[in-house]
Amino acid sequence: MSSPTRPGGSGAAVSPQSGLERKIGPLQATAINMTQMCGIGPFVTIPAMVATMGGPQAMFGWIIGAIIALADGLIWAELGAAMPGAGGTYVYLREAFQYRTGRLMPFLFAWSAVLFIPLIMSTGIIGLVQYLGYLFPAMTDDSGTTGLGKIVGIGVILLIVLALFRKIGQIGKLTTVLFAIMLFAVLSVIVAAFSHFSAAQAFAFTPGAFDLFGGGAFWTGLGAGLIIAIYDYLGYNTSAYLGGEVKNPGRTLPRSIIFSILGIMSLYFLLQVGVLGSIPLEQLEKATSVASSVLEQAWGTGVAKTITVFIVIAAIGSVFAGLLGGSRVPFEAARDKVFLPVFAKLHPKLNLPTAGVLAMGLITAIGSLFTLTTVINAAVTVLVLIQSVAQIAALVVLRQRRPDLRRPYRQWLYPIPTVIAGIGWVYIYVSASWLSIGLSVGWIVLGVIAFGIYAKAEQTWPFGPKTIHEAFAEGDGSTRIEGAQA
Repeated sequence: MSSPTRPGGSGAAVSPQSGLERKIGPLQATAINMTQMCGIGPFVTIPAMVATMGGPQAMFGWIIGAIIALADGLIWAELGAAMPGAGGTYVYLREAFQYRTGRLMPFLFAWSAVLFIPLIMSTGIIGLVQYLGYLFPAMTDDSGTTGLGKIVGIGVILLIVLALFRKIGQIGKLTTVLFAIMLFAVLSVIVAAFSHFSAAQAFAFTPGAFDLFGGGAFWTGLGAGLIIAIYDYLGYNTSAYLGGEVKNPGRTLPRSIIFSILGIMSLYFLLQVGVLGSIPLEQLEKATSVASSVLEQAWGTGVAKTITVFIVIAAIGSVFAGLLGGSRVPFEAARDKVFLPVFAKLHPKLNLPTAGVLAMGLITAIGSLFTLTTVINAAVTVLVLIQSVAQIAALVVLRQRRPDLRRPYRQWLYPIPTVIAGIGWVYIYVSASWLSIGLSVGWIVLGVIAFGIYAKAEQTWPFGPKTIHEAFAEGDGSTRIEGAQA
């Protein structure tokens, strides 16, 4: 496989992506990440975060979550710049673990990604319907989303899937517009909150909250709070999933990841502090559309309803960006013949992976029928095991196995960010509910069984030889066949 270096650009070795076009520039890549990160998440999870962490000290949960996200983002930045291919993590695990376990790790990631990516997107739909309930009360009731709300949510998913059927250049422009709408919605809520802000209320930390040895509220709720916080930060890696369609990826991918995390971190902190200082704690913990309440309190019902429309559009943009990036994972896996062949086919005119878009849209629709916290826990636990922790190992393995791999960006202060990310992800995983942990392990076990069936049929490792192909090298990537040994 020829792996040409892009002239006059990043110096990254670029693997050919059959049919995909490199049309996404730096602004569009950052906009895609930030749009996916800041959809409906912070607007629906602030009350849960405050309740989980026992008061205004929840604001520090966002900061710790941002530190973990930034450390993890530096892992994505190095891997994405060195191996800018469609599917993101799929490519990194394939390149790192092929030496010992053949195709097992990329198979497990593709197997899991078609579940956790659309599940995360379904939370955007659930939150979106909550805010539609502010505009149309029939959408929600005291028990949650009504039957009408669920139907409307599925209808929104259908519209998003239809919107994805266009060329990547058009999608990049559309995402930039959605990013502008998201930014307007978030900044409007922040300004509204600080227009009647009470510092005394915002920083009225629960007595003993930070008592490390006395079981302070901050520490007892930190694990569950970080699950919420990291969920809200997810999406900074979306441009890496689109690595095969990014221009000058060696520079664009690291910058889009790092800038998006820093930008969203600032917005989230301001939003959290502003809301804490504008709505009494007892009212905040019960709110279902907290942003609309802040806006109504500051500027009246008319303005609140108008800006709520923009919040709903921002949520749609988040799901749009997430499904856009996620659909490339089964596409790349199918091109490697480790996933169903139908996923390797591109639309004849639009050059998009049709089956990936449709399948993830369907799973998003199913996930939208459940409750928000249930879906968040299930999605995050699966993600931690097969993406976050595995990718940390991939970075270490590739530094040892492929020291000659072109790395336009190398992780700052390595290995400190890698260690921080590893500790953070393990802590988040063990803080999840036992049901979520059990389901995540069960899903991986099923994946291993499915891989065994596939490997037996294909006579590949562990039932046959391993094909070692070192892509993304300068010149031709080397390929060799090794015997069936671990």
